[in-house]
Amino acid sequence: LGVVMSSPMAGSTASSSKDRPASRTSFIPELQSMMFALGDARRPLHETAALVEDIVHTQLITMLHQACEGAALRGSRVISAEDILFLMRRDKRKVARLLKYLQFRDYKSKLLKTLEDEETQRLAHDFLAWMDQTGELLSLAERQEVDPVKQERLERLERQTRNMDQAQYSEFCESRQLSFAKKASKFRDWLDCSSLELKPNSIAMEILSYLAYETVAQIVDLSLLVKQEMMAKTNPISHVISASYIHYNTHTEVKKDPDSPEATPPSTPGSSHSSKPLPQGNGSLDGRARQRKRKKSCPAAVEPPSGAIQPCHIREAIRRYNYRHTSAYRRSGMAFLAC
Repeated sequence: LGVVMSSPMAGSTASSSKDRPASRTSFIPELQSMMFALGDARRPLHETAALVEDIVHTQLITMLHQACEGAALRGSRVISAEDILFLMRRDKRKVARLLKYLQFRDYKSKLLKTLEDEETQRLAHDFLAWMDQTGELLSLAERQEVDPVKQERLERLERQTRNMDQAQYSEFCESRQLSFAKKASKFRDWLDCSSLELKPNSIAMEILSYLAYETVAQIVDLSLLVKQEMMAKTNPISHVISASYIHYNTHTEVKKDPDSPEATPPSTPGSSHSSKPLPQGNGSLDGRARQRKRKKSCPAAVEPPSGAIQPCHIREAIRRYNYRHTSAYRRSGMAFLAC
């Protein structure tokens, strides 16, 4: 199967919910709840969730096609966990994150006394042992290091919930429990698995649902940084306002670690706002003209009353991610966010 991801946005940001076939399964309501639970406003914008859905769908479909190629080369009749792990092999941090997830799922399965999923972690371990030449991949499962990305997300959410009342916190908790895995049948229809030459088995589908959620989380991580930066450039007193005031009483520090979602790549050339001081009082005619020009040329930087993530934040976040990252199995177009 050939895989083509056309533009740097893989057609995702160029499309809209209007272009989506009416018959296609949609995860927009669930995505809005997930985005809230990951740090967006309480009522995420519909158009933003539609854009996130397009990006996640494009990435998962491409991943499935490449996994299908790998399965065919192995002579397998199904797409299995091995085919997805093979695609992820170069990004050790994300492999480690997946292994931790599988460990948790196995522990939960044992507690619920369901034998079907007990061997998920062992299957992944056996395949990594077969593929690993240096021992690095196998050591990932045994490490007890704190995942910096997960830690930053948890700290952000802890600050986000500090001032919630009982109703808001209850809604937040319900949103936190949403996942693609809990909508397995809908998720399979959304990916149109029936059209694939080789179908993913249950373990592969569970991993894909995990990667879909991780993609949403990564998009929210990066978009919140872009949003905060845009606000700083348009608000003349933002340098004296804490980030906690700017967004849900949260403050996201820019990390030096290039693998962290908080390590923000450079802005689009020419898109940065002027560093000249803003005019005082009425200002000169030139000053007012510059302000009018700035407002016309940068409508994307205007924040909606809700403070929610906008599509422009996501587009800029993806542009920066593509600028800095290359995927282990990227052929063209957008780099994968969850692998």
